[in-house]
Amino acid sequence: MIEVLLPLALALIMFSLGLGLELRHFKRVLLRPGILLAGLVSQVVVLPLIGFSVARLLSLEPMHAAGLMILAACPGGATAGLLTRMAGGETALSITLSVITGALAFITVPLVVSAGLGFFLGASYSLSLPFTQIILSLLLVTLLPVSLGVWLRESGRCPKSVEAAFHRLANLLFLAMVTYTFVANWGSITTALPSLGAACLLLNLAGMSSGLLIGALANAEQPTRVAMAMECGIQNAALGITLALSVIGEPLLAVASVTYALLMNITALLVIAYRRYRMKRLSSEIFSE
Repeated sequence: MIEVLLPLALALIMFSLGLGLELRHFKRVLLRPGILLAGLVSQVVVLPLIGFSVARLLSLEPMHAAGLMILAACPGGATAGLLTRMAGGETALSITLSVITGALAFITVPLVVSAGLGFFLGASYSLSLPFTQIILSLLLVTLLPVSLGVWLRESGRCPKSVEAAFHRLANLLFLAMVTYTFVANWGSITTALPSLGAACLLLNLAGMSSGLLIGALANAEQPTRVAMAMECGIQNAALGITLALSVIGEPLLAVASVTYALLMNITALLVIAYRRYRMKRLSSEIFSE
């Protein structure tokens, strides 16, 4: 049942994001290739390097280190767009980066994962991703729902009240997904936290910080930097778990992805709370002048 409900919930979340966007938002993203490239480099190149550095710095056990590399190789998660919107970031950029990194995953993920497994486990793997699953996920969970939402917004067929209702529904679905992840994996999380908690948290914080830093170096606006930070902090942990369990067939390699799935949402919610506090404070200062 969860195999059906989870993709449906993600599709509804992406649809709600589309309802809040217009074509001009995506045109703005495409008209700034430098910013787009910076976001891709942050996700595809910098994050795996951070994962490798964290594994070496904390002297993780080989199996845990390899699991961390699998996670760092995964593209941005589908909920990154929602969290970006909640934090006042550039949602269209987040969605665009998620789609591109998802498409590039067929090249980048096998390269990073094979290198990580080879270095930490001394094993040679010929990794191939579940092509059909990833393509269907990109189409049915991301591209089609977002496109439908944008079309309804552009055509004026969706009243503001309905749009607001879908936004509230998306927030509730996200909270339900986080709660389910926490409850369903409680045993694995409590077991892994002593050995992998620090590594996953450090990877998450360093990843988000690198997104902010690269955005600053690219002279991007604050909403753009927020989107890049979320894309580098919210990983497709579900893909990491699938690779470990179904493709490689080693449950221990999935522990890092399970642990990260919880921690990344906690830090993202803290960032959102801080961003909303800052925006509210800034707004009150403007109106008080």
